Amino acid sequence: MTAQSGTGAPEVVGDRLTDPAAGRATSARPTVEPGPSRPKQRWTIPHGLDVAAGLAWRVVLIAAAIATLIFVASTLSVVLIPVVIALILASLLAPEAHLMSSKVRWLPHAVATAIVIIAGLAVVGGVFTGVVYAFISGLPQLTSAFTGSLAEIQNWVRTGPLGLNNQQFAQIGDQILGSIQSSQAAIATSALGAVGTVGELLTEGLLALFTLIFLIHDGGAIWRFLLGGVPRAVRDRADVAGRRAFASLVGYTRAIIVVAFIDAVTAGIGLWLIGVPLAVPLAALIFFGAFIPTLGAVISGAVAALVALVSGGLTDALLVVLLLLAVQNLEGYILQPLFLGKSIKLHPLAVVLPIACGLVVAGIAGALLAVPLVTVLDNGVRSLMRKSDATVDPATVNALDPRSARPEYHDDPAVDVVPEAA
Repeated sequence: MTAQSGTGAPEVVGDRLTDPAAGRATSARPTVEPGPSRPKQRWTIPHGLDVAAGLAWRVVLIAAAIATLIFVASTLSVVLIPVVIALILASLLAPEAHLMSSKVRWLPHAVATAIVIIAGLAVVGGVFTGVVYAFISGLPQLTSAFTGSLAEIQNWVRTGPLGLNNQQFAQIGDQILGSIQSSQAAIATSALGAVGTVGELLTEGLLALFTLIFLIHDGGAIWRFLLGGVPRAVRDRADVAGRRAFASLVGYTRAIIVVAFIDAVTAGIGLWLIGVPLAVPLAALIFFGAFIPTLGAVISGAVAALVALVSGGLTDALLVVLLLLAVQNLEGYILQPLFLGKSIKLHPLAVVLPIACGLVVAGIAGALLAVPLVTVLDNGVRSLMRKSDATVDPATVNALDPRSARPEYHDDPAVDVVPEAA
């Protein structure tokens, strides 16, 4: 069926609509709009599971980053440990060098750096020389006391509950001697390893000394170079945080040396009064043990008590234990609050856990460096989180003044800045 129109209007041909003007044909059937489709049923993740999954992959990512950082640090420990030691020593010596060059106008900063380093080496060398001399001098007395104690042990073995006769006791001695002879190869290998360790320590010591010289002399320039890698928008904030972190390291190093010295002198006098041999070397051990909070005191105290037990018996050992407990209480309740104060105070858990982790990762060196590193990180992060530091001019923060570490604990935190400050 066909309908035509003479006016050129669209024509309907069958079921198609023809438009002569447009020259195309379209369907004459009405267009049916699709109705609203029902959405497919979708399983939704519970909110708790979604949050747990998000936390889980973030924790895994952070753990992987920490593991990678530890791996890199352990791989480069031969270089990293001397650099960190040099940084800690610089926090102790740099303020003196800058003070000397600023007070004595005609004295070049390089000369002040050399004077401070030479004086520091002389003090350390003198202390070690005195300790070694005291150890050699007291060794015969300790050997005699040890021989007497060994004889008493032999008598106790023969007459005590064990009831060993001379033949059985001799057999035990022969077995011990045979074990030592059979392990001569292992002992020789250990001795060669010790020689290699001494050479490695000398190399690391030279690297630390070389790094220390430039940290004291060019610390400010090195810090500005490192800041160049920080985005300009947050560079001032990072500069303030870095200065406060280094200021906390200055305060910690000064305070811990004073506390360790007082501990060593007090314990040394007490050991001398009790009559324990090697009082000076034991006092030196207590001094160095103070740099490892909690753990160092336990180790040095155990050694001192053992020497007292061998030389003077159970009574002297108990007296030494009481003496060291008194020294630790003096340190914990008087010396640390007096010299460390609130500006660099850490929670005991924040001291023990880093020491344990440092001991596992890097041995004794890790245990020694754990607390200073935690102190630096603590004050740096606090500065980044402190809102008032967002508007602080870095030039008003002196990195060589411990009062700049946490200004909220001081009435007058701002001090003049030394241009070369790290």
